[in-house]
Amino acid sequence: MASDLLLRPLRGVPSVAAGDDLSAIVLAALKATGDTLADGDVVVLAQKIVSKAEGRTVDLRTVAPSERAIGLAMATGKDARVVELILAESSEVLRHRPGLLIVAHKLGLVLANAGIDHSNVDGDEHVLLLPVDPDGSAQQLRAALKAKTGADVAVVIIDSLGRAWRMGTIGTAIGVAGLPGLLDLRGRPDREGRLLETSELGLADELAAAASLVMGQADEGTPIVLARGVPYARREGSAAELVRPKDRDLFR
Repeated sequence: MASDLLLRPLRGVPSVAAGDDLSAIVLAALKATGDTLADGDVVVLAQKIVSKAEGRTVDLRTVAPSERAIGLAMATGKDARVVELILAESSEVLRHRPGLLIVAHKLGLVLANAGIDHSNVDGDEHVLLLPVDPDGSAQQLRAALKAKTGADVAVVIIDSLGRAWRMGTIGTAIGVAGLPGLLDLRGRPDREGRLLETSELGLADELAAAASLVMGQADEGTPIVLARGVPYARREGSAAELVRPKDRDLFR
């Protein structure tokens, strides 16, 4: 059933540091924006503020690159210390060329540079890693928001990832709690009454892409988006269910 979808970037989000309470930051930003949480809302957060709150910033001056990292750094033109972190965060190196290293992250994501990023990180010698358990991070934030407000909301953590068949990055869900990551539409009728046989909707990714548009990618300072009116069937879901199993990946 169609619904009116509202996507509202929350204002007044401060710089986030290790140990900060993200639930308190979300609620303060809601107040500053003039809104409150309601059952069925979805809170969408940029990965960076989750990683910062969880202390996933690394000082490159503390990293000693291995021989393998040094070799890949020479082949790609990357900082060997960053390559060492990429290897530590990954289960497999899939492709590389000058300027690019494609890996299978330990979370199952196939992405460039293990999601390690310099942008919007304080200090030239610091980089930011993905959360250790983004689905768990989303679950914890969802529980904290419910405890503080009583509202039964969903939480989605997003990052900008590339895609194998398309140019450019797109907002992608890496952590989900409170809604399906993957929505199975098989068995439902289409407009002509025919039953759908293969349709599975990447619901969390569709929401991530939409939220990313209003969140921005540079210096907008709006890393939290309130989504209201998202048409989804309530169930416990995860971003992990969106990861294609390796034995079903025809391109690996």
